Amino acid sequence: MNTLTAPTNEALAPVALQSRAFGWRDHASLWFSLGVGLLVMQVGAYLMPALGTKEAVIAIVFGSVLGAGLLGWIAKLGCDSGLSSAGLMHAVYGRRFASLPIVLNIVQLLGWGAFELVVMRDSTVALAKQSGLVDPASASTYAPVIATLLWGAVVTALISGSMVKLVRQLISRIALPLVILSLLWLSWQFLSLAHTQGLSALWNRQGEGGMGVLPALDLVIAMPISWLPLVADYARHGRGGNAALRGTWLGYAVANMWCYALGVLVALVLPSENLVAALLLAQGGLIALSLILIDEVDNAYGDAYSGSVSAHSLIPAWSVRRWGLVIAAACTAFALVLPMHSLEPFLMLLSSVFVPLFGVILGRLAFGANAQRLLDHAGSVHWPATLIWLAGIACYHLLPKVAPAAGSALPTLALCFALSILTRPRSNG
Repeated sequence: MNTLTAPTNEALAPVALQSRAFGWRDHASLWFSLGVGLLVMQVGAYLMPALGTKEAVIAIVFGSVLGAGLLGWIAKLGCDSGLSSAGLMHAVYGRRFASLPIVLNIVQLLGWGAFELVVMRDSTVALAKQSGLVDPASASTYAPVIATLLWGAVVTALISGSMVKLVRQLISRIALPLVILSLLWLSWQFLSLAHTQGLSALWNRQGEGGMGVLPALDLVIAMPISWLPLVADYARHGRGGNAALRGTWLGYAVANMWCYALGVLVALVLPSENLVAALLLAQGGLIALSLILIDEVDNAYGDAYSGSVSAHSLIPAWSVRRWGLVIAAACTAFALVLPMHSLEPFLMLLSSVFVPLFGVILGRLAFGANAQRLLDHAGSVHWPATLIWLAGIACYHLLPKVAPAAGSALPTLALCFALSILTRPRSNG
């Protein structure tokens, strides 16, 4: 029997209905928590001052609704089929060829996991300096290493436990209320500053140019799209596809809009290249930022857990938990030795392959297709889906050169989705 379809391969076998625990509130809690992050706020700040305030708000609202909607759609596919992201890739691209996007996904998850640790490390050092826990003169030598190892150990400890219990007990009941209170406090503080500076003037501020609304829409959509290769790994534990769709869509859309908007607000009232430093200037910013920083752990955990599920799909001899420990350790090591901030463009480049990848998956599996049956009868390579994906990658990178004002993500996604629908085998539905 092929090991890729053996019952012991948890990633390629559907989660049994009786083992599923997530309702729509669990999905919403998880994806709100994953949608909150310092990196999201920082990207939101990048919209200013190129865009006017009204243009930025339009891009944030529409980009969040569209991006989170795509995330919710994939969540429904994962929940309806009970399959992980790796299982969906096998069903659409074939058993052998699917190894390529799965390996690329593992590479990007290692990169993003390390990058999350770097974000937490830098924020921790800034908080330690602000609170006087470390000497600013010597903090640049030992503090980053200690902070990286500390957060790496936290992620490793979490990955050794149950993902379902983590979501239902730690995130939903403890972390979520605290992070919402932190966001409310920071929003109140910076809205008060905005009121002092003149809300009307800030709202009507014009952009300096250099970025149109559609490219800004691309930037906003980039965050939810970066989670597309992960969402099915969690949604497959849901009790119903519609609940997974609604919970994921609502949770992530609200978090994405809130964090992007807060980033824009901070950039308006306290322009600074260092978002963390600006947040610390708010009254109570130290406590609020500390709670958001703790919530950032689930982002690194999410990368490590999905990376372990993908790795297990390729080498099922190692359990998901064992792979998780390896990937958490690798992310920690990379965060210690690699210049992660200079690698961000490479990670964004690597992420671009997943826009067309999931455009094809949506076109092949949406509207009632039986993903489990397709997986059971999958060949080595499904050439039509593979060629559409490769054409989509080329389209994604050509569009900025031939039509820079149109953006890349949405046109590429629409093209791959349409071509996949048009070339979909009749037996697919």
